[in-house]
Amino acid sequence: MMRRCFEPDPAAPGAPCDRRAFVGLAAGAVAATVFPGCASVASFPVRSESGIVRIVLREHPRLTQPGGSLRVQPDAHDTQVYVLNLGDGYAALSPVCQHQGCIVNIQGPRLVCPCHGSTYDRDGAVLRGPTERPLVRYPATVTDAGELVIRLNPGRGA
Repeated sequence: MMRRCFEPDPAAPGAPCDRRAFVGLAAGAVAATVFPGCASVASFPVRSESGIVRIVLREHPRLTQPGGSLRVQPDAHDTQVYVLNLGDGYAALSPVCQHQGCIVNIQGPRLVCPCHGSTYDRDGAVLRGPTERPLVRYPATVTDAGELVIRLNPGRGA
């Protein structure tokens, strides 16, 4: 039996690897090079306590840069939250398009729905329809300790 290319074989360091595994590994490497934006599709799991998410900004360098973004998945929340550095503050937005519920994609200064083309700015305001409603925005504030605090249930106490 051939070994997989990504599994080292100390007994036979020069042994050939499984061709199917090699092709899959090579295709993944090419895709990561050709489509680097796809790597950002993954979301970062975060803990939510009583509807509050805390993100330590220094642990996420891309959030400290104007235009930076991070997709987080709160453990007690059914959808991701997009956290965006606006340059003069932060926005925490639901990625669910208000037209028909598709998930919008972050595309530079805009968030675009792949289903029907609704387009939002980084604050969640509608730039182009068919949607007429902005994205749901969660209150987000930065503490003196450098934590971004997002309230997923702004109507509740805490």
